Amino acid sequence: MAKIVIDAGHAGGNTDPGAINPVTGLQEADVTLEVSKLVAHYLECAGYPVKLTRSEREQPETDSLQYRCDIANKWDADVFLSLHCNSAGTVLAKGFEVWTSPGQTDGDQLATYVQQQIVGEFPDRIGRVDYLDGDPDKESHFYVLTQTNAPACLVEMAFISSSEEAALLSDPIWQDRMARAVARGVTDYLAG
Repeated sequence: MAKIVIDAGHAGGNTDPGAINPVTGLQEADVTLEVSKLVAHYLECAGYPVKLTRSEREQPETDSLQYRCDIANKWDADVFLSLHCNSAGTVLAKGFEVWTSPGQTDGDQLATYVQQQIVGEFPDRIGRVDYLDGDPDKESHFYVLTQTNAPACLVEMAFISSSEEAALLSDPIWQDRMARAVARGVTDYLAG
């Protein structure tokens, strides 16, 4: 059975809370941990072995991106998925993004399946895409995408800097819907 690593972005707490909503104080690291745990739960229910790179609200050792990659590489993971909340200097920025490393890799297929499931679950949300290479994912040299051996993608679930989207990110029902969509994207990829 394929082994999956779910990476809850940022180390949490005082170590690295990630982006913070300036009005509510909602921290990216708290949201990513909650959604990561839900994704892991759904994938485990489907029979997949899953590891989280971070399981506590604050884990200083996870501030090392290499530490996160090592978890996946040493376990010989088949999928690496990193969850984040986006942030921008304007409260008007909205939407979700799915990222992979540059070039055509198996991560592109994974990202496409995840993107499709998020679009299906949230048809009212904006999918910020880049079709220049024929698929919807955006590409960057993010460390966790380039230094993991497994096909990898990174999901920016929504903009924590937007009041509207921060309200969604803090809503347990919305978190569960996002987790289900992401988990379905992973299982679609593994079944493909």
